[in-house]
Amino acid sequence: MAARTTTTDRVFASLRESILSGEFPAGSLHSIYRLADLLDVSRTPVREAVLRLADVGLVTIERNRGVRIRGVSVGDIRAVFELRLMIEVPAAAYAAAHASDAEVQLLEAELDAMREAAERGDESRFTAHDKALHHAVGDILGNARAQHEVAALRDSIQTRGASTLHRSRGMAEILDEHVPIVEAIAARDSGAAAARMEEHLVNTGALLMAQAATPDDAAPEHGWADRLRARLYVAGRAASPPE
Repeated sequence: MAARTTTTDRVFASLRESILSGEFPAGSLHSIYRLADLLDVSRTPVREAVLRLADVGLVTIERNRGVRIRGVSVGDIRAVFELRLMIEVPAAAYAAAHASDAEVQLLEAELDAMREAAERGDESRFTAHDKALHHAVGDILGNARAQHEVAALRDSIQTRGASTLHRSRGMAEILDEHVPIVEAIAARDSGAAAARMEEHLVNTGALLMAQAATPDDAAPEHGWADRLRARLYVAGRAASPPE
């Protein structure tokens, strides 16, 4: 039995789409009354939908003023990708050293599914298998908390419309960044697996920051992640001595 769609659900979906499409630009302020009139509903479902939007970081509620649309700032994206680098780069190195044949086969299957989705132009399926591939790499480490944090980090910006797909690169280009990660893990090459994962995350983060940049919120220069590389331990790299 299908779940019943409520008025609040419909209002949430409509407002979310208006925010992600740019119809409601970042920084714009909207009253509950205006939104209710715009959507031809009562104020109650609008208030409930706005609370849900605030929970996922799309808006902030300003007392006695209204609802402020949040964008994704360069700082938001940098923070997310620095944390992902600290978790996923060592996880890729670990996967190369410890993955079973069955786990490698799962990674290759997810890669094949991404390739098939790209060939069909199925963006939703491609994105789902991209996420599943990263999850499968992390699963080899066997740390559920790390998996939860990575998923939350991805969602924290994706639910706010931050994506490179069809903006700064296509599915084929994203696929090409994942192929060498899986190949390095399959070859049991920890250093290469870490390096390829790092390259993928650094490139993705840089593209997203460039998309989010404004005259008042500039993207960082090339090499923004170098300070992490100097402090992260992954196979094949010596840890830097303490300062």
